[in-house]
Amino acid sequence: ERMAQLRVADSLTEIFGIFKRCNKYIDETEPWILAKDEAKADRLSTVLYNLVEGICIGASLLEPYMPQTAEKIAVQLNTKLRDFGQLETFGLYESGKRVTDKPEILFARLDMKEVEKKDEEMAAAMAAAREKEVRHDVMAHVYAYGKAAPSAAGIIHLGATSCYVTDNADLILYREGLRELRKGLLALLGNLAKFARQYADTPTLGYTHYQPAQLVTVGKRAALWMQDFLADLEELDFVLGNLKFLGCRGTTGTEASFMELFEGDGAKIDEMNRKIAGEFGFEKTFAVCGQTYPRKVDSRILNCLSAMAQSACRMANDIRLLQHDRQVEEPFEKNQIGSSAMAYKRNPMRCERICSLSRYLMADAMNAPMTASVQWLERTLDDSANRRISMPEGFLCADAILRLCRNVTDGLHVNEKIVDRTCREYLPFIATENLMMEGVKRGGDRQELHERIRVLSQEAGRNVKELGLPNNLIDLMAADPAFSMTREELSAHLDPAAYIGRCPEQVEEFLTSQIDPVLKQYASALDRGNTELKV
Repeated sequence: ERMAQLRVADSLTEIFGIFKRCNKYIDETEPWILAKDEAKADRLSTVLYNLVEGICIGASLLEPYMPQTAEKIAVQLNTKLRDFGQLETFGLYESGKRVTDKPEILFARLDMKEVEKKDEEMAAAMAAAREKEVRHDVMAHVYAYGKAAPSAAGIIHLGATSCYVTDNADLILYREGLRELRKGLLALLGNLAKFARQYADTPTLGYTHYQPAQLVTVGKRAALWMQDFLADLEELDFVLGNLKFLGCRGTTGTEASFMELFEGDGAKIDEMNRKIAGEFGFEKTFAVCGQTYPRKVDSRILNCLSAMAQSACRMANDIRLLQHDRQVEEPFEKNQIGSSAMAYKRNPMRCERICSLSRYLMADAMNAPMTASVQWLERTLDDSANRRISMPEGFLCADAILRLCRNVTDGLHVNEKIVDRTCREYLPFIATENLMMEGVKRGGDRQELHERIRVLSQEAGRNVKELGLPNNLIDLMAADPAFSMTREELSAHLDPAAYIGRCPEQVEEFLTSQIDPVLKQYASALDRGNTELKV
């Protein structure tokens, strides 16, 4: 009946239904249990005979479709395939025959992952060969998919453009890339938060114009770095939160092809695009577009990546400057060699690499606005070659920078003795305002004391810079009767902690109110560990 209607697949389903019924018969009769009881030997013989007879009938029906397999079944049962006239009679298998002693598996269980892998490899090879011939990547894959699914070949890519494939795929990749970078940013903020808390009240010399200024703390400086990276995280979340899908919009974004396909039903077109976007995890599509999604999106993304590079470069440069003074040092492994010639050196090569890559990424980000600015009318193709390089390289570079930053901040070392010594070297100058106020309290004239401090400070500076002597400003002020204070009384004002202002409170407030909530919200992203570098 099925074959009379040329329903080949349905007829095969009916035939395999016989084999399925045999499987069910085995489950129902449990011959392995019957075999353990001699009293049920006759029942076992009946069960096995019925199974062999059913398989013989199924194999004979299968012969027109799978002749070789059907013949193999007959050989293993030590019988011959039957003609159609014999198939209505049950019990033709000769009793007492012995089936094969060496059964062969006819339908081996397939590893679907392996099958899919081979299918993908074959499809990729076919698409590559086709692309070489037609010079069009999307149409090459359309051809390969058509070969893999012949019944669908006539409708694959119907109403679509190349940008339906490539632009939507790019948007998916960019979204996933941004999510990965967010994990890196969060891990970096976690490292810096730990560092800032540890050194929140450790006084250190502050610098403006890279000249000694008022004291700050080591932790406060790290908070400044964190504030930059937090701004980058906020910008990244904004970009992610506003990322839209292109959908399937046609050659110039008018959806004209789909008006034809859906017979003018615009609601169906909108629903189609909602379903396509939803399938890939996007909530919105662009309200209007040309053939492509707006290239301003690329500009926004690379600007976000560039912002991370700016923050990273700023932090790395600070560490390089501080390492020059041996106050702070990036990680340096036990057997690491700093220089092939100067064995004593500890070059800040990690931070130098961060700065180098950051410059590259900041320059790379210029590609996107230049490309966005020259998109003619509904689209032009001079964006493609540039985007295929600038966008993925931007993501790769940003990822490398964040990995380096995490590595550095995970092992950033503070030489506290040198930090303290540097503070105390400049502390007499820093304390002069407090000392002047104390002198006024003791009856001195503010203007006269200011002038004396100016003169004595220059003398102490000459002693340090020209004669290589220690800073003796306190000794000079103790010897000046205008101040009316002994050296001990003056030195009592030289506690570095008295000159760091509200640094510890600022650090804790910043961490508690801004950093901790973010780290708590994305706590799972902090489990990635820190990167081991290949130098």
